[in-house]
Amino acid sequence: MPFERGTLKRGAMIGVMALGLVGLAACGGKTANPLNERNGRASAPATIGVNGYLWRATLDTLAFMPLQSADPFGGVVITDWYVNPEKPDERFKCTVYILDSRLRADGLNVTVFKEISNGAGGWVASPTASQTATDIENAILTKARQLRLSNIRG
Repeated sequence: MPFERGTLKRGAMIGVMALGLVGLAACGGKTANPLNERNGRASAPATIGVNGYLWRATLDTLAFMPLQSADPFGGVVITDWYVNPEKPDERFKCTVYILDSRLRADGLNVTVFKEISNGAGGWVASPTASQTATDIENAILTKARQLRLSNIRG
């Protein structure tokens, strides 16, 4: 009889330990799995949430404009209003969304806002040329490719 009681206690203890291990495993979250869920390959340690080349190229390309906010994890860069000294009656503001962690043309979205001075100290929204946002996107993509090539070459 004493042998049966010891076996029962041992079985209960093993059950409790197994439940505890299952509970601990559930606490692991995404960091416990080193495989990238999208493609099954091992992923690099997380630094920023978007493509680093697009991020750096965006900051470099828009460096002439004052920066209002930059979120490297969400991939959003918002500039403050910029007034060209040669045209003080108009100002521009850009918002850049980096939509992908890969260096791709469709992983970038640029929106440009323009305002014209009304002469009384205020500003009125004005449409921008459709090519303006495309030109900025192309400049960012070109810079990102240059950064990538310079990094590969060493």
